[in-house]
Amino acid sequence: MISTSFKLPTDIFTTPPKIFSTFTMDNYTSYMQQADIGRRMINTVIVAVGAGVLSLTLGTMAGYALSRLNIRGGATIGVLILASRGVPPIALAVPMFLVARNLGITDMHITLILAYCTFLIPYVMWLMRSFFAALPKELEESAMLDGASRLTTFFRIIVPISMPGIVSTLIFSIILAWEELLFALILTNRNAATIPVAIAGMAADTENGAMWGALTAVGTLTVIPVVIFALMVQKHLINGLAEGATKG
Repeated sequence: MISTSFKLPTDIFTTPPKIFSTFTMDNYTSYMQQADIGRRMINTVIVAVGAGVLSLTLGTMAGYALSRLNIRGGATIGVLILASRGVPPIALAVPMFLVARNLGITDMHITLILAYCTFLIPYVMWLMRSFFAALPKELEESAMLDGASRLTTFFRIIVPISMPGIVSTLIFSIILAWEELLFALILTNRNAATIPVAIAGMAADTENGAMWGALTAVGTLTVIPVVIFALMVQKHLINGLAEGATKG
């Protein structure tokens, strides 16, 4: 993909294929300006990070509640929330569009963030519920004996020691939101459109077929931030996965 993004259109389909051919940056200049990739990239960052943080906040607290509080039917609630991940996304996307259109909030970042939370929160809640269930209850009992409230115990004791799991869950949530297409395609037009929408447009909106040079260029630009982000937080990711596997 990376090598193809630097090829001329005539070299992309050369037979036999060549790894090294005439070098060009046209795919990263003319096509990028036409598709407004810079703006789409900013939209993707805003939506992915916003959805990841919001779903992590709500899902973590929900997971802790199901893990520690004596909620009647808590196990059933957890299973039902997880089962909601099995609902086809298109079954949610169309009603969401109708609601957003009636409220006048289509093509907005917050609309897409809230839409992403519908499939991210169950994912976060289930992961964090399993992580919290493996922690010894004596930690919370000791703190509450010293006068700490349940909320104080959660934020000052549980959250810090669960940070590896929280960070790894946040990473996966951001990546899932980063690559999502269906909701972005239905709920946005221009102002809040993301990179996957731009890629879909390049694959279809042309009389001569897909613009493969531009597609590979945009694909490269889409993957690079995720790779850099993963490299920056790989220590937390590995620690979170290792602790989750050990405690699980």
